[in-house]
Amino acid sequence: MNRLPPALMSALLVTCLAGVGTTVAAEPRARDLGVPFEGTPGPLNAITDVSGVTVGQVTLIEDLDGGRKVRTGVTAILPRGRLSLNSPVYGGWFALNGNGEMTGTTYLDELGQIDGPIMLTNTHSVGVVHDAVIAWRVRAGAADASGYWWSSPVVAETWDGELNDINGFHVRAEHADRALDSAQGGPVTEGSVGGGTGMVCHEFKCGIGTASRRVAIADHSYVAGALVQANYGVRDTLMIAGVPVGKHLPVEAPRTPASSGDSGSIIVVLATDAPLLPHQLKRVARRAALALGRMGSFAGNGSGDLFIAFSTANAEALSGVPVAHSTSLANDGLDPLFLAVVQATEEAIVNAMVAARDMEGTDGHVAKALPHAELVTLLKRYGRYQAPH
Repeated sequence: MNRLPPALMSALLVTCLAGVGTTVAAEPRARDLGVPFEGTPGPLNAITDVSGVTVGQVTLIEDLDGGRKVRTGVTAILPRGRLSLNSPVYGGWFALNGNGEMTGTTYLDELGQIDGPIMLTNTHSVGVVHDAVIAWRVRAGAADASGYWWSSPVVAETWDGELNDINGFHVRAEHADRALDSAQGGPVTEGSVGGGTGMVCHEFKCGIGTASRRVAIADHSYVAGALVQANYGVRDTLMIAGVPVGKHLPVEAPRTPASSGDSGSIIVVLATDAPLLPHQLKRVARRAALALGRMGSFAGNGSGDLFIAFSTANAEALSGVPVAHSTSLANDGLDPLFLAVVQATEEAIVNAMVAARDMEGTDGHVAKALPHAELVTLLKRYGRYQAPH
C-alpha cells in the first residue's frame, strides 16, 4: 500500500465519521471566514437542528496499486433517528436537471411519504447501498414475524470518478450499515467526508455541507435545515455572497474533460419540523434551485440537481391508524419557510467548499480547495466581509 498524500496523513484508510466529534470545532465554517449570510441559524447551523434528525457518515480513503485511489463513502440522514425504521415522514422531491439518480421517488410521488433513511453515495454505488438499507430494515425486525419489509429506499448519488476509483466498487453493504448505525444528532462533519469524500464543486474540492434557519410563522417557531452533497458547477460563474469569486480565482491547471462543462451534480436534503403536507414539501424542495442560482449554477445539461424535502411533524398521522388526521401550515404562510430554505441551502454549499481540503485522487488527479485567504480578500474588496462574532 502506498503512503497517503500529506494532506490526508491524519486520515484513516477507512474512516467512520459519525456526525459528531472534535474535528467539527477544528474546521472553520463559512461564517468563521467572514462570509455574510441572511437569516438566523439554529444553534448548530445544521440539519440536525431539526429535532430528531440524525446523520451518520463513513469515509473511505485508501491508496491502491497502479495509481488507483479510493476517495468515496456514504452519508445517511435519518429523518426520525432510529425511529425512522418504523415511522415514515411526509416528503416531496424535485429534479431541477435529471442527469442523476435518486431512487424511491416514484413511491414518494404516489404516497407522499419517505419510509426509512435518505442515503447519499457515489453514482456506481447506488445499488449496493439500496440493497443494504433494505437488509438493515429487515434485520431490525417489525413489519411481520418474519421481519419482512416492503422497502423502496431513497438513495441519491453524485459522480466522484475524477478522484475516486469509482469502478472499483469500494462501497460495500457494511459501510452503509455503519453510516446508519452511527447516525447521531449534534454537529455534522463537513467537507471531504461520507458521500462527499471525492466530490468537486465549481472546480474546487467540495463535499458535504449543512446549515439551518429559524422561522417564525403565525406566532410559532420552526426550523428548516439543509444538507448538501455538492459536486456541480464551473469555476467561471461561482458567486459567494454576491462576490464573483470564480472570475478572480481562475482554474490554474488545464481543465479535464469532466470539468470542461457543468457536468457535475448536487443532492439537497431539506428537513423541517413545520407541519407540511406532501404537495407543500414538493414546493419547498423546488426552492433549493434558487440557492444554486445564487451560487452561480445554471443547471447545465450534464448536471443532476435533485432535491428532497421532509417534515418531522404529523408522526401520528403516519402511524398506521385507519383514519389519519394531519395538520399543515396554510399555503399563504409558507413564504418565510421558502426563504429559509434558500438561505440554508446556499450556506450549506459554501460550508462544504470551505471545509474541504486539497485532495489527490486516482490517476494523479488533484482537486484544490477554495483558498480561504483569497476569499477573505475578495469579500473585503467588494464590501461583503462580515467580521465573525
